[in-house]
Parts: sequence; structure tokens; C-alpha cells
Amino acid sequence: MLDQKLNTPFQQVWVAKLLGFDFEIQYKEGSSNLAADALSRKVGAELLALVLSNASDDLLESIKLAWQQDPHLQLIIQDLQKDPKSHSKYSWIRDELRRKGKLVVGDNFTIKESIFKWLHDSALGGHSGRDVTASRVKSLFYWKDMTKDILNYVKNCGICQKNKHDLAAYPGLLQPLPIPHQIWTHICMDFIEGLPTSAGKQVIFVVVDRLSKYAHFMALAHPYTALDVAQLFLDHVFKLHGLPESITSDRDPIFISSFWNDFFKLQGVALNKSSAYHPQSDGQTEVVNKCLETYLRCMCSDKPTQWYKWLSLAEWWYNTNYHSSIHTTPFEVVYGYPPPIHLPYLPGSSVVVTVDRSLLAREEAIKLLKFHLLRAQNRMTQQANKHRSDRVFTIGDYVFLKLQPYRQLSMKSHGFHKLLPKFYGPFPVTDRIGPSAYQLQLPVSAGIHNVFHVSQLKLCPNPQAQPVQHLPVAMVDAGKLPVAILDRKMVKRGHRAATKVLV
Repeated sequence: MLDQKLNTPFQQVWVAKLLGFDFEIQYKEGSSNLAADALSRKVGAELLALVLSNASDDLLESIKLAWQQDPHLQLIIQDLQKDPKSHSKYSWIRDELRRKGKLVVGDNFTIKESIFKWLHDSALGGHSGRDVTASRVKSLFYWKDMTKDILNYVKNCGICQKNKHDLAAYPGLLQPLPIPHQIWTHICMDFIEGLPTSAGKQVIFVVVDRLSKYAHFMALAHPYTALDVAQLFLDHVFKLHGLPESITSDRDPIFISSFWNDFFKLQGVALNKSSAYHPQSDGQTEVVNKCLETYLRCMCSDKPTQWYKWLSLAEWWYNTNYHSSIHTTPFEVVYGYPPPIHLPYLPGSSVVVTVDRSLLAREEAIKLLKFHLLRAQNRMTQQANKHRSDRVFTIGDYVFLKLQPYRQLSMKSHGFHKLLPKFYGPFPVTDRIGPSAYQLQLPVSAGIHNVFHVSQLKLCPNPQAQPVQHLPVAMVDAGKLPVAILDRKMVKRGHRAATKVLV
């Protein structure tokens, strides 16, 4: 205290007065300080009454009335009226029961709910979290198990559940796709959009074999249809490797079109699509896209309109690269020998390329490849699950649904998505699709796929008490709705791709 800096004239005057006295400052506990001044022992009843009057004129009277209905509090009040020191933590002053200066609230749910609505739901409370709300309530009131009641109220607050971020660890443990039994039997595909026009092309169609990691890169021009993509697949992939058993893709309009689905289903090819708002389901192609974009950025960043000339070299570069997950190159897995390396001739040197390998050696190579893939998947799963949480729902549970309106234009009510709710619902769970995806019962007018990854869902603890937050109205102007969609095609809008439909 004596080491503090004197910053105001009042402090200078007070110090000058204190210098005229010979004194020593000593600490004294409050329990033994019986002669404390009025400021140190200020009860604050007037302040509490003023604060309560701002919330409700009847709240204080309701609290006092609840004391008469609580036998336990009635005994405490009677004891304090006879002997004020009978309960060390309680006091009865000005017809008010307090515990350590806090107004005591009886076991009355209605009164507690009114306090919560005042200190949590109102503009004063601002729908704060558990700790902040508990601090506000405990600064004025006391009742038994109040921390538990505060936690339950905040946890079941519908506005908090729908508008706040989900701060839990990323829901859903990593679920790697099963390792294929043979090369080019299970593939994945995707598009790279937003490229500048090069030789009349604006899009790259990427197809990757999930076992060997071998990839094909094909250029496309806007506009294109599902028929164009299917023909490109036949010309560049089918003629080399045949039809696969399954194709994994995202929910691109091409991949969900009727032609695409009918064409491959007639060939006996299973089409596996990612769940809504979860492109990580097709993570293999996303990684290849990133590698290809990096290569083109390095090779033609000074002339971006020349990327088409580098596409064939990019495919060779990627397929002859060593992959840590398979401990070899995709080229060697597919063709059975290392990719040729063109070196300048040195006098006296000779190169002998052995291409005759037995079927047994081939099978051993595939087994070794699967072993390395499985080990890489296990390592990836262990690392990823350190930062994830396992979230499981049962059929019949009600869950809140998280949407990204900036991704789904049909779910966008207006342009200010920063202030849109984070979650909608609650909606009932109707089915479990795999270990990490669930099917919800959405309104018929929703216009979105009803299967979602667990990371987009959050359990609703008390659905009966929650008003249903309906999905945003689709951005459809007044007029007749189309009866059916006959065809789709991709067109270019600036540097972006857009979908045009024929209705």
C-alpha cells in the first residue's frame, strides 16, 4: 500500500494527513473484526431490491412467498428470529432471508425459471454460457444445487443450441474406406473448377484408383453434361482399365443426375456419394486435386492460361512419384516395373530392364501394397482420432442440424449468413447410414439430401421443450414450380462453374 504511486491530488492530501500519525498497518480477519466500519459490512439490501425491481416487481414478493411453502426454510427463519446467531451462514434482516449476503430462493421451479430468463435469456444475460450465467445468478441468489440447475437450463436453452458454435472435439471418428482387393476395381472422381480458359478448356476431371493411387487427369470445356463426362470416362479410363465395381464421388450435379446413375447402374457399378456438407468422404480425390493444383501453380503461375499444355506431364509426374502410403509409385503398382528414368548415356554403362515377372511375384506385390495401405490407414486413424470425439445417436433421437447457407444456395434466406442460426431443428433420426452418417426426417420442401455426417448434428436433450426452428425458405420466386428436371449441364459464369437445368 505504501509503495503505490500517487496519481491524483486527493491522494497527495491524504498522504500528507497520514504522515502526521504514527501507525502500523496490520491485516485482521473479517470474522474477528467486530468493530468494522459500515462500508466493510454493507449489506446491500437496497441495491439488491433495486436490481430485482428492474427484473420484475413481483419477483421479490414471489421469493418471499415461497419461503412460507418450504418447511426447511421456515425452520431456519424461525431459528433466526429467535436467535440471529443460530445459523452462522444465514441471516434474517429486514424480513429477508440471506445466505452469505445472497437472497435465498425456495424450492420453486417457476421462480428459478424467472431468474434464469432474466439473467440468461434477456438482453442483460445475452444467452451467456454456463460459467458466466452461474456467476451472475450466484452473485444475487442462493438455493440448493443451483449449479446443477443452471447447467441444465443453459444446456436445454434452444436459442443457445441453435446459434452458438459447437465447441466439442470434432464429432465422428475417422472411418477409412475399405482397402480394395484389386487395382482399378474401386475408384473415386472429382472436378477441379475455377481455372482460366486454356485451349478452350476450363475444368479438369480427376479419376483416381483407390488401391494403386494411379490417377488420370482429363480436361473439359464449359458447358458439359453428364453424357460428356461419361464419354470422357470411357475414352480415357474404361479403355485402359475396364469398368470398376464402385465409384466414390461427392454430390456434384453431374454425379447425381439421372443419366449418370442409370448409365452406371445398368453396368453393375455401385455409386457411393458423400453425405451432405461433408466432402471429406471423398478425401482421396481431394488430396490428388491439391497435388495437381500445386504442380500447375509451380509450372505455369506466370502463364496460367497455359495449364492445359502441362496436364499430361502433371499426370506422369504424379503417377511416377513415390507415395509414402503404398511405399512405391502408382506406375510400378499398375505396370509391375519401375517407371523408366531417362538419363544421359555414359560411356561404359549399360541398363538392363527386367520386365518378366511371375504371377506369384505379382500377387506378392499386391499383398505388400495392401499391407502398407493398411498400416498407413491405421496411423492416419490414430492421429486423427486424437482430436475427435465419438458421437452416436439412436433411431428416434432428436438432433439439431448444422447448415452452411453459403454452400447451399437453396437454403439461403438472405445474404447476411453471419447472423443466421448455426443449427436448425430439432429433427428426428430415422436411420443410421454406416458408422458416421444419419438419415433425418426433414420437411418435404427442404430440397436437400437428408443424410448427414455426424459432425453436422448435435443432440437435442429436451425436444418437447424446443420450438422447431424450420429450415430457411428456398429462394424461389412466385410462379409455377417445375414438374421435372429433364437434363443438366455445367456452364461458366466468370471464373466459376454454374449448373443449368432443363425443366
